[in-house]
Amino acid sequence: MRVFTNPVGAGALWFDNLATADGTPVAYDPQARAFVPVPAFCANREVIGCNWIAPEQGAFCRSCAMTALAPDPNIPGAIPNWAHTEAAKRWVLDNLGRWSWFRPEDSGCRPVFHMLAEGLTPVFMGHAQGVVTISVAEADPVIRTTRREALQEPYRTMVGHMRHEISHMLWWRLSLREDFLEAFRAMFGDEREDYRAALQHHYDSGPPPDWRSHFLTSYASTHPHEDWAETAAHLLHLTDITDSFGAAGLNSPQLPANGWDPYAEPEAERLIQVAASLTVAVNHVNRSMGLSDLYPFVLSSRAREKLAFVHGWLRRGAQGR
Repeated sequence: MRVFTNPVGAGALWFDNLATADGTPVAYDPQARAFVPVPAFCANREVIGCNWIAPEQGAFCRSCAMTALAPDPNIPGAIPNWAHTEAAKRWVLDNLGRWSWFRPEDSGCRPVFHMLAEGLTPVFMGHAQGVVTISVAEADPVIRTTRREALQEPYRTMVGHMRHEISHMLWWRLSLREDFLEAFRAMFGDEREDYRAALQHHYDSGPPPDWRSHFLTSYASTHPHEDWAETAAHLLHLTDITDSFGAAGLNSPQLPANGWDPYAEPEAERLIQVAASLTVAVNHVNRSMGLSDLYPFVLSSRAREKLAFVHGWLRRGAQGR
């Protein structure tokens, strides 16, 4: 993620800012990828702290307009959890916008979001026919950590959930192309395999013993659909880690050049190699504070092949090329 210029004075702005350091209200324009002063603010600005512009006063921004179902405000914690969840959504939509997904130049359909709070019944996250369902309860750090530990996952965040579930939607978009399906099945396997049976087998028996040689995560070994979603999410993780590293003014011998834009990099192998090197370095920094690794995953040669495949399709898919 970029660090942005203050449109009304000195200093920088970060992606989630609602105001400058001196208190001047600003909002983010995702089309211009810049902050602007005194725009038409999103109707959700006062409700959940949305900092994007709207097409007109009283309207929703591009991101909030994709939310068809909002959580029940009567459920404790629903509104603050929704605010954190929408912030994660904006982050990921802006990442994907760097490859033109869901921007005006993208003529394909947009995802529709159902943001649901959990009362007595848990909410199962997922995607179906363009609809992405997200449990906002996982914005609560206690709930999220409890589930991460129960599922023995090394990483679980709202940005991670958004990247994973939106990746399912991207697969659905791309699957409308015959050339994609043929290539996908050659790389990931046949997605027509019974999904429920595969999921049940995973939870009953666990991943195959050699999953680390073929998959980024144990969950990716469940089914070709999950392998795609995990791989696409990890491509976004790695690309945005690298982009944020450079945007923060950090430097490394691994970076190809000053001002290098990983989202504009056409060579997947170069992007993946740079990102992998940076994650090793940042993991080392985290350990100095006794924190978990920022990126606790190992990229096997097979995982790199899959990341390169996803990179090619996501860079050109929104334009239909």
